[in-house]
Amino acid sequence: MVTRDTKFKLNTGADIPAVGFGTWQDKDAQEVAVAEALKAGYTHIDTARIYGTEPAVGAAIKKSGIPRSKVFITTKLWNNSHHPDDVESALDASLADLGTDYVDLYLMHWPVAFGRGDSMFPKDSNGKIISGDTDFVDTWKAMEKTFKKGKAKAIGISNFSRKETERLLNETEIVPAAHQIEIHPYLQQNEACEWFRSKGIHVQQYSPFGNQNEIYSKGQNMGKLIDDPILVEIGKKYNKNGAQVALAWGIAQGHSVLPKSKTPSRIKDNLEGDFRLEKEDLEKLKSVDKGMRFNDPSANFGWNFYIGEDGKVE
Repeated sequence: MVTRDTKFKLNTGADIPAVGFGTWQDKDAQEVAVAEALKAGYTHIDTARIYGTEPAVGAAIKKSGIPRSKVFITTKLWNNSHHPDDVESALDASLADLGTDYVDLYLMHWPVAFGRGDSMFPKDSNGKIISGDTDFVDTWKAMEKTFKKGKAKAIGISNFSRKETERLLNETEIVPAAHQIEIHPYLQQNEACEWFRSKGIHVQQYSPFGNQNEIYSKGQNMGKLIDDPILVEIGKKYNKNGAQVALAWGIAQGHSVLPKSKTPSRIKDNLEGDFRLEKEDLEKLKSVDKGMRFNDPSANFGWNFYIGEDGKVE
C-alpha cells in the first residue's frame, strides 16, 4: 500500500499538506515530538498561542536544518487578543516564539472574545470568564491587515458555525482560506463541509480520532472511534489500523487532518494514513456517522458555539 504525499490548494494558491502534525497538549514533550515528526517526513505543523507550544515548534524546526520554506506552519490567535489593536502584536509574539517572520496560516481560534490583557482566561470574582466586547468581524478585519503585510500568508477561522461564517463573508473582504473544526467518522458534518467548500474554504479536521483524547469527557463511556469494528475491518484490507483509516477517510473528503502523538511509532503511523480508500469502503464509513461532537466549551466560554450544526446538544 503506497503512502502518498497529498496536498490541497488553498484559495490563495498555496499548497497545504494533507497530513499535519498537531501540537495541542503535552507542552513539555512537544520539541522532541515535533523533531520526530519532521524526521518522519511531516511538512505541516499545527500550533496555537494557547497551546504554549510555539517555542517548541520553532526550536524543533530550527534544529532540524529543514529550510523554513519547506515547512507549512499554522498558528492561532487566542481569544484574549481579539481587539483590533491587539491582533498584530499577538501574531508578532507568536512569530517571535516560532523564530520566523511569517506563518503559512493564521487562524482565529474561536469566534468569541475574552477580556483584553495578558491573562489567557480572564475571570471575575466568581471564577467566570470575562467576555470581551470585540465583534469577530472586527477581529477578522485586523487579521486581513496581517495578511496584506505578509506576516500571515493565509488567514482562516476555527470553530465557527456556517451562520457566523456567512456573516464574516458578507461583511469583510478576504474569504477565509481554511476552517479548522472537529471532524471524524463519528461527526462527518457532510452538509457543512460541502457548504464551506462551495465558498472556497478548505476544511481542516482537528481531533480526527474523535474520542481518543481523554480530555473529552463525553467520549469516555463508549468504545474508541479508532477501535470501531467497521474501521478496523476496512483497515485489514489495506494492512492499516483504525486510526489510519480515519485519517484516509478525512483526506478522501478533501480535508487536511491533524493527528497528534508523542510516540515515535504512532507519529510515523499517522503519516502513513495518507492512502487511497476504495469507493466501497468510503460508502461503508458513511454508516458510522453518529453526529457525535466531543468538543463544545460553550458553557465555559460564555458563547453558544455551533448553533445549527451537527452534533450540537442544545
